[in-house]
Amino acid sequence: MTSFGARLHAAVQEHGPLCAGIDPHASLLADWRLGDDVAGLERFALTAAEALAPRVAMVKPQSAFYERFGSRGIAVLERLVTTCRDAGALVLLDVKRGDIGSTSQAYADAYLDPASPLAVDAITASPYLGFGSLTPMIDTARRHDAGVFVLALTSNKEGPEVQEARSGDSTVADVILDHLRALNHDAEPLGSFGAVVGATIDGSGHRLDIDGPILAPGYGAQGGTVDDLRRIFGTSVRHVLPSTSRELLGAGPAGLADAADRLNARLRELLA
Repeated sequence: MTSFGARLHAAVQEHGPLCAGIDPHASLLADWRLGDDVAGLERFALTAAEALAPRVAMVKPQSAFYERFGSRGIAVLERLVTTCRDAGALVLLDVKRGDIGSTSQAYADAYLDPASPLAVDAITASPYLGFGSLTPMIDTARRHDAGVFVLALTSNKEGPEVQEARSGDSTVADVILDHLRALNHDAEPLGSFGAVVGATIDGSGHRLDIDGPILAPGYGAQGGTVDDLRRIFGTSVRHVLPSTSRELLGAGPAGLADAADRLNARLRELLA
């Protein structure tokens, strides 16, 4: 296999930079006239996968919305992952895991080892037990040509309490970005270790060029625009993956494909 960064770069060139969230909120299940149960979850998830996976570079299911249904929900998530990968999309599982030692390794094995039934192309991770706590995930990703997206500058209002705190002469967020830049050093055409940076943040004062992908949640229904992406990311915007769930899923099952095509057409301006 080629590296995750190389696969992602090729997928974005083919399909555009949109990352499609497949997040079955209870309210969306109701909007789709589906029950808030495993049967409704399965129909929602697989319908979205079949419409979106052939036309976007990457899909991003949020694990919690499947976990809330217990083992049967996880079984739906496994089917979703297989369906998306079979259709050619990369799968980023939004789990935001972060722990130490053997537990961190167990998370890595669960999601990044191809032998696992939940193996995906990349995961999100939290570095707030210290960036070094992610070493088992980083090493496992390297071993299996997978990726890790690390929380850096999130758009939730509580984020700055930690992310903008000072660590020596830098903010905590800048330390995280420095670690990612080092991990991606000399990677071509794109590093495999990404940052999560909200599409609605200020962004000033932070060096966001990490030589790797940047996941930008908050695009679309949450307020982020193409102009915001250019303002926040500057010359690094070509490596940004704007992520949206509600903007797509709110179109309903009949409108998903058109919504994805429309958003990707708009976002291709970032690659020009």
